[in-house]
Amino acid sequence: MSRPSRRLAAVATLAVGAGGVLLGQASGPAAAAPAVGTRTPAATSPQTLDAVDTYTGLTFTVPAGRNDLGQPQTCTIDADLYKPRSASATNRVPAILTTNGFGGSKDDQAGLGRAFAQRGYAVLSYTGLGFPDSGCKISLDDPGVDGVAASSLVTFLGGGSTAAYQSGDVGGTPAGPGALSVDFTKLDDPATHDPRLGMIGGSYGGQIQFATAATDSRVDTLVPLITWNDLRYSLAPNNTSFTSGVTYADDNPGTEKIGWAGLFFGIGILDGIQGTAIDPTRNVGCPNFVLEACTAKATLDTLGYPTSDTYRLTDRVSVAHYIDKVKTPTLLIQGQNDTLFNLQESVATYDSLKARGVPVSLVWQSWGHSGGANGNSGAAPGELDLTGQHIEDTYLGQRIKDWFDHYLKDAKTPTGPGFSYFRDWISYSGNAAPAYATAASYPVGTFRTFYLSGAGDLVDNRKAVRTGSTSWAGPGLGAPASYSEVSGLEGRVDLPPNLTTPYDTPGTFGAWTTAALGTPTTIVGSPKLTVRFDSPAVALTQKTGPAGRLQVFAKLYDVAPDGSQTLVHKLISPVRVADVTQPVSIELPGIVHRVEAGHRLRLVLASTDAAYKNSYAVQPVTVRTSPLAPPALTVPVVR
Repeated sequence: MSRPSRRLAAVATLAVGAGGVLLGQASGPAAAAPAVGTRTPAATSPQTLDAVDTYTGLTFTVPAGRNDLGQPQTCTIDADLYKPRSASATNRVPAILTTNGFGGSKDDQAGLGRAFAQRGYAVLSYTGLGFPDSGCKISLDDPGVDGVAASSLVTFLGGGSTAAYQSGDVGGTPAGPGALSVDFTKLDDPATHDPRLGMIGGSYGGQIQFATAATDSRVDTLVPLITWNDLRYSLAPNNTSFTSGVTYADDNPGTEKIGWAGLFFGIGILDGIQGTAIDPTRNVGCPNFVLEACTAKATLDTLGYPTSDTYRLTDRVSVAHYIDKVKTPTLLIQGQNDTLFNLQESVATYDSLKARGVPVSLVWQSWGHSGGANGNSGAAPGELDLTGQHIEDTYLGQRIKDWFDHYLKDAKTPTGPGFSYFRDWISYSGNAAPAYATAASYPVGTFRTFYLSGAGDLVDNRKAVRTGSTSWAGPGLGAPASYSEVSGLEGRVDLPPNLTTPYDTPGTFGAWTTAALGTPTTIVGSPKLTVRFDSPAVALTQKTGPAGRLQVFAKLYDVAPDGSQTLVHKLISPVRVADVTQPVSIELPGIVHRVEAGHRLRLVLASTDAAYKNSYAVQPVTVRTSPLAPPALTVPVVR
């Protein structure tokens, strides 16, 4: 039995457009299309679209690895199948498999299912494990659990199994209990029930694609949106001590992202309560999560950082740690407005795939998990609509359709540029294509270097650096003195502007500011800072463990001529410094942002942030500047 998707304003439910609920986006029906502005005539008129048969309430019982006790488990999966009416054993079509984002269900892909079935694809939309109305616990897209379960659905789409359907519509006619066999999908190998198959979905519905492709080589292409590379970084980031991509060294852990981590678990537990009738065992022990997840959350809440036990879980469920098994062409789409899974995560995945020769394209779209301008989340006008006849009228809709057509229909359709990114300062009407800049690959542009100087300047000439120092200290006791965002609330709940404007309390941060820029400057990518901190107190405690090490929160403001400042998409970079007696390299948030002429850039290093676990020690610290060895900030600039 299927049900309408639940929308929980209090826990920031999930949004639209990519055919899946995307954790932390706007409230409202996920199947509704984002606003697409003034449209040009549809590239494919409604009269040319295929009629669709819809099979609802399909129930699968599939093997899904092992449970918390190490025993083999089977799980119930709730699904819907969308079939082009013209598809048959003599007119076979490729298939698409899609599932929900965290906290959603198969219903969130209803629009996508019908839209792509109208365009000649069989689409199977299913509710992921641990979410109503599917059984078992949430395993965080574990390849050995969620990936194994999805593999059975691949076999079904290849004609290798049947599913009992309970109720619903079959071509508009109510259907009673029975069985459904798939004999209308294009097969690459009938002997192995290998369908020509692509996957699409966002957030949690994005990572499952990597988990499935790593488990099952029959998957032909992927379109993951706004998903993670390494969950240790997503939920407890450290923007230094990187060993590869965004994976940091085990012995220098990050800092818990308390808002997102709390929201994440709150939604999952509520789903378990609501799904008790489907699988009562979901609420035994760790409520609706595998036991390791509850242990990891308790560790984060107690210590404020992950441990080796946490890494065993996050490594297992993160593509960063099994990417050598993923050989599937991937259209990787990440959101610029996303404090949960940021742009750095997409770069890490993109670089890893590209280095191994896997066909991959990277898109940085306007929207992500975080609240948008004036509280409006979702795609920009003309950017994305996967829910109906206007797919081809939007930039990303056309890119995704072209990608699937190329890899699944053997069409001559180009797959588009290797890298593209949305520019919110470009005016356009209709399709958002004019707002997207393109390049053959990432990165783009060149680095412009600024030097920290004196007691608060950023200069672009090393000869202009003056000797000086800037000092600050945190309030201690874990209290925040700086604010960037309230995860899960902004963009969904009407909050007074004074409660959502980023701020830093004097005396608890250091800041360095450029002179007014003479020409507009476009930043695309992650600035990098090389700096040395002086903190004798921390030098004495850092060897006692992570809690004794210096915490810093780095960010870059755009300062207008009137003195007002903007923190781009409220993105910041938490840092735990392994050794304050040595220089440290810090990666600042990846952004796409135009700094207008007359504006200034301001680098801020804060002692705390309200969205994260903060140090219980006061941690006084000084940054010194001199012409001999000035700290340097390099900014990726596109001319």
